[in-house]
Amino acid sequence: MFFVVSKVAWFIVNPGNLLAIMLGLGGWLLWTRWRRAGRWLVSLAVLAALAMATLPLGTRLYLPLENRFPVAADLPERIDGIIVLGGVVNQFVTQARGQVALGGAVERLTEFAALARRYPDAKLVFTGGSGNLVRQDVKEADVLRPFFDVLGLDTDRILFENQSRNTYENAVATFGLVKPKPGERWILITSAFHMPRAVGCFRRAGWRVIPYPVDFNFEGDETFELAFDFAGGITAFAGGLHEWLGLTFYWLTGKTDTFLPAPDV
Repeated sequence: MFFVVSKVAWFIVNPGNLLAIMLGLGGWLLWTRWRRAGRWLVSLAVLAALAMATLPLGTRLYLPLENRFPVAADLPERIDGIIVLGGVVNQFVTQARGQVALGGAVERLTEFAALARRYPDAKLVFTGGSGNLVRQDVKEADVLRPFFDVLGLDTDRILFENQSRNTYENAVATFGLVKPKPGERWILITSAFHMPRAVGCFRRAGWRVIPYPVDFNFEGDETFELAFDFAGGITAFAGGLHEWLGLTFYWLTGKTDTFLPAPDV
């Protein structure tokens, strides 16, 4: 139920969809006796669009998340396993075209391969099914084997978890698949902005992993600068908003251990 509700709720509050709804409804109202309400809706939509195009709203949302967990500089000499979260490939296009269709978070896989070579005795896990509300027929983990061959990884060494639909299910399903022993050291790889929620989910599942953030979007010390880029602005704002809403509702429903998980002291 949580998976379905979260997908429907995000469809409604997604800034792009919300702007389209406001403009459409406001434009329709302008041709009715509720013209005043229509003017307000259209004006609010225009102001929101201008704010996202000119103000660094997305940057302000992303930076606290990306800076939350530092880049792992001093890793232990011995690592028992390495986990990488899905969300890096369009499995439907991959299946239809017969060619791996990677997204913007490919660093998750390249760093996964690099760490796998650094720790040749470590267990390897890729966790990712389908996060699509309608289509569960093609799983991300099932279409990635050819790309791991390109990276030079022996796929027989990798455990593929293909049933999880979101981050919490990644954590629970992987824990059940691996059954880590007390004291084992496992690295978790995901995008930097997503690492707080991912770490919170794994901790809730009973797993103290070593965070290894990748796929950074910002340098980390950006100042407040005006610009005019509606496409980039709305994309950044939507991504940041999605992650903060995810943190909020995961915490409220008990899927993370704290609202904004922090590094272990």
